[in-house]
Amino acid sequence: MPFTKLSAASVLLASVALLSLPAQANLSQQQSAAIIKAYDGSNPADFKQFLGKLAGSDLAKADKLDATLKTYLAGKPLNAEQQDEINRLLGLYTRIKYGKAATETLRELVAIPTVRKEGVPQHENPEFLKIADKIKALAEGFGLQFRNIDNRVYEITLGEGKEVIGIHAHADVVPVNPDNWKLKDGTKLDPFKVTLVGDRMYGRGTEDDKNGIVVALYALKVAKDEKLPLARQFKLLVDTTEETTGDAIPYYFERNATPDYNLALDGGYPVVIAEKGYGTVMATFTKRAGTGSGAEVIGLTGGLATNQIPGSSVATLVGDQPAELAKSLEKAGSEYVKQHGGDFSIDAKADGKQVLLTVTGVSAHSSEPESGVNPVARMLDFLNGVQKQVPLKHNHITDAARYASDNWGLDYLGNKLGVGFKDDFMGPLTTSLTFVGLDDKALKLAVNLRIPKGKPLETLKTEISDKLGDWARSSHTSVAFDYSLDEPMYRNPEGEWVKALLAVASENLGMKHEFGTSAGATSVHDLPNGVQFGLAMPDVKYTGHNDNEFKTVEQFMLDLQVVSEMVARLGQMPKL
Repeated sequence: MPFTKLSAASVLLASVALLSLPAQANLSQQQSAAIIKAYDGSNPADFKQFLGKLAGSDLAKADKLDATLKTYLAGKPLNAEQQDEINRLLGLYTRIKYGKAATETLRELVAIPTVRKEGVPQHENPEFLKIADKIKALAEGFGLQFRNIDNRVYEITLGEGKEVIGIHAHADVVPVNPDNWKLKDGTKLDPFKVTLVGDRMYGRGTEDDKNGIVVALYALKVAKDEKLPLARQFKLLVDTTEETTGDAIPYYFERNATPDYNLALDGGYPVVIAEKGYGTVMATFTKRAGTGSGAEVIGLTGGLATNQIPGSSVATLVGDQPAELAKSLEKAGSEYVKQHGGDFSIDAKADGKQVLLTVTGVSAHSSEPESGVNPVARMLDFLNGVQKQVPLKHNHITDAARYASDNWGLDYLGNKLGVGFKDDFMGPLTTSLTFVGLDDKALKLAVNLRIPKGKPLETLKTEISDKLGDWARSSHTSVAFDYSLDEPMYRNPEGEWVKALLAVASENLGMKHEFGTSAGATSVHDLPNGVQFGLAMPDVKYTGHNDNEFKTVEQFMLDLQVVSEMVARLGQMPKL
């Protein structure tokens, strides 16, 4: 049944109602772990051999699998409960058989730096041509159909039938600052090389979202190799512009049919049925010469993308006495840190005739500002307030600092500006200072919004623009604002397919049997029957877009296991 938009109260009631549904009988998380421990490294030739080894074992007896295994191996019909058990065992088999190979594939994809290049259309970027060739070789080597749609979307297909399930992942990644990729012990990391430290696989794209491409490819490979009697098609759609313009998927759907059901492997577990809207308030301050007396701020860095809170922000200042200026800023910075929580640092050092002022916070995805400590907001607020102690010339950078401090401050809920609100299910509006772009013409400063339901977009836009307009006039500041706001997504969780998804994820991962909401938007935001199906665990800090992005080996193996079971289960269900 197609999803329909509901009020927040209706969505909440739906999620509460489904929480009361009993989980379908199947192997528990603990039982699955015991099987993995017993057979990891056994390298079974195929699924039937794996089940043959399991049949008659103490584990099979303890888990009451004997009847299911005997029936399946004899080629006899299974009842619904037995079919679910076989699907779960297929997920375990995929992990045991292909875990190492999938990890190597992830390494190969991460090594291709699929970052947007200024002035080069994404579909002409050589790195995307390279990753297209790599994915094509993998897919065709797995016996899957591959199509490259004008280097915008890579389509991998398995199965036949009128119904189509779209699995969505993306090949592009957000930019990196290599200098920030280092561990607390000083170990330097290469963002485009998977580095294993303990259980963590560090590398850009390990969490967002090359892991999604890999686990989906191997899940489809196993379904193909085991000749599962699929009742419908699967199409893995690999997006190339998810982190930037977002125009690749619309380009694809202008030329190809839209899948009937759509799953994004680019969000959260177990099943996310609501996504906040994405918004940007871009302020542009035209470059102007410094006026007044004191040192001058001539440079400023921040996030490299609007959806990325960086780990640090650096301001470059010039003054007559660099050493004295650095000393004064260091002292003022120490006091500021103490006054504002002590969970970040401010350092100043003379570098020739210049002074480098660095605010170090904690990087985060802008959809989860609470998981980080925003150095951009703190830098701008500090520069605005420090002028009482350290005189600064007034220019376009100090204009931006005053704008940020007066209107957004260190708060990320819109309360400083007076536009904050929240939805009971989706949570609060968040407002994060992120991107800083500075050239010889202007400074651009972005505030990234994540918008829940509860207030019409036009109303929110009017509130923000009116308040910022009033501020610009009263402060006599020359600034141009540009607004971009997108509607939030909310779906009614009905249908056997979405109940099956919830069972697969919650049972494998030991989670509550309830639907979730997300502050991050994915490529299924505007598609029919679109939900997030992992691959991030809630209540665990999301490292995508962060410095030192990583995926744990254990979670990657669980993803491989879960997605493989999902393909088997949805593919063979009589009716979705």
